Amino acid sequence: MNGTTAVIVIDMQVGVLDGCHDAGGVTHRTALLVERARAAGVPVIWVQDHDDFPEGTPEWELAAPLRRRQDEPLMRKTRRDAFVGTELADALAELSVTHLVVAGAQTDYCIRTTTQSAAVRGFDVTLVGDAHTTVDAEHEGVPISARQVIAHTNMYFSGLRYPGLRFGVGRHDRVEFAPNR
Repeated sequence: MNGTTAVIVIDMQVGVLDGCHDAGGVTHRTALLVERARAAGVPVIWVQDHDDFPEGTPEWELAAPLRRRQDEPLMRKTRRDAFVGTELADALAELSVTHLVVAGAQTDYCIRTTTQSAAVRGFDVTLVGDAHTTVDAEHEGVPISARQVIAHTNMYFSGLRYPGLRFGVGRHDRVEFAPNR
């Protein structure tokens, strides 16, 4: 992957993670990813649901052990797509970012929508396959486990193709960060 990389952490909030599959493990792996990014000088951008959880409430807060540094951008979103109604695109342009590394919740909503939107917008994207989560679901009477949703999203994203762009799925401890200029 060429260009500047940024890590995007989406909705890793107490209220969003309630009932999610392996929420504690995903939060721990995301925290390790964030620390690796910081150590490599890779910017970390936080996205938080500002519609369902009022800012300042316990549900709105990041799940422990995640902590945003004051110098790290925070995008407050009200849609599944973290680009819609936020300054995310502007923040990425200001940092000259061309490659996004994405972790967070929930897989079948904000993660899938934002990664697809990033692809359409011309970003290379790495989905951190072991650092996103969701809840069990049901559609038209068919139960779908969170594990199935996560596995399907990883499979789908690993095969995504757009001309001239690169997409992949990587483990939190193996994601390679492009050197930032």
